[in-house]
Amino acid sequence: YAADGKAELFDRLKPALQGGELADVARLARELGMTEGAVKVAGTRLRKRYKERLRSAIADTVESEAEVEDELRALLAALAAR
Repeated sequence: YAADGKAELFDRLKPALQGGELADVARLARELGMTEGAVKVAGTRLRKRYKERLRSAIADTVESEAEVEDELRALLAALAAR
C-alpha cells in the first residue's frame, strides 16, 4: 500500500483486518475522497490480500496444507485469547 501511495488508506482500513467492521463508512469515504462502495471494496480486498499473504507465510514454514490449517487455527485461537 505504501509503495502505491495508499498508506493512509491502509491505516484507515486496518480495523477491518482485526475482524471488525469499518466504523462509519460514510465518514471514512468522505475523508478519503472515495465512495462508500469503494471503501467497502477496498476493505474486502485488503482482507483477501492479507489472508493470502498470511497463508503463504505460514506455508513457507510447514510441509503440508493440513499443517497450514492447523497453524492458522492455533494463531487465531492465540489472538482470540488476548
